[in-house]
Amino acid sequence: MVNDQAARLRERLMALKSQAKSIAVVSGKGGVGKSNFSLNFSLSLQALGKRVLLFDLDIGMGNIDILVGESSPYSIVDYFEKQLSLIDIIKNDPSGLDYISGGTGLGTIFKLDDGKFERFTSELELLFKAYDFVIFDMGAGISEDSIQFILAVDEIIVITTPEPTAITDAYAAMKYITLKDSTIPFTLVINRVFNQKVGETTFKRLASAMTSFMQREITLLGMIPDDSTIMKAVINQKPFVHFQPNCPASKAIATLSNEFLMRTNSLDSAVYQKTPFIAKLKNFFMKGR
Repeated sequence: MVNDQAARLRERLMALKSQAKSIAVVSGKGGVGKSNFSLNFSLSLQALGKRVLLFDLDIGMGNIDILVGESSPYSIVDYFEKQLSLIDIIKNDPSGLDYISGGTGLGTIFKLDDGKFERFTSELELLFKAYDFVIFDMGAGISEDSIQFILAVDEIIVITTPEPTAITDAYAAMKYITLKDSTIPFTLVINRVFNQKVGETTFKRLASAMTSFMQREITLLGMIPDDSTIMKAVINQKPFVHFQPNCPASKAIATLSNEFLMRTNSLDSAVYQKTPFIAKLKNFFMKGR
């Protein structure tokens, strides 16, 4: 089964010549629904006809496997420890979404020797030709290692909730990113919104803080309601867009995904891929040597 899947992906790589856009999904703190968003957002983009690879980089706390109710035979740790290829560790979930399971060893990726890092980036560069989007589900918070990945992507999606601590941590994350690179695009998603007014107030607080203290405007990508279906879906280990496609949260993700694609398509191509993801990642690696 795994070998058949890898063979099909290799055939696709031979035929396709696209260049995926890279997206990092981040949060200032844990428990705001970041991984659940990453999964359901990926599935929604796929439903709109896009080829998506979801890469779980929630180091030591990866849970995409749990959310889809499938056990992946390999993780990114196996890639490094067992000398597998990235194609070998890609799991295809029941809906057809391709994802790479997280592990406990990638936190030291920028401490790899040159040979291992070159192998990783070369294979990842090849995978970028097989997808429209590569979505990196990052760990909660931002570390000195994860910032390298985050700053290399084309766009960042920041997840928060209306809770004061989540708002404060989301601002801290956006501030940290901006101080490192004030040009990288990022948008905001507000999760667990009780009503429209609460969501709008949350966005205004963050937008005002970013404008006042960082001289930077932020964009709201969308809001996801506080829907009890989400917890039921998690308990049943199914993505909520499949568990109940017509629930408020699923409709919100569908709307958000459509908005995302329309905005992406309307942007000049020069906004994306000024410097390809792999090239930027290699540059960060060399600076860290």
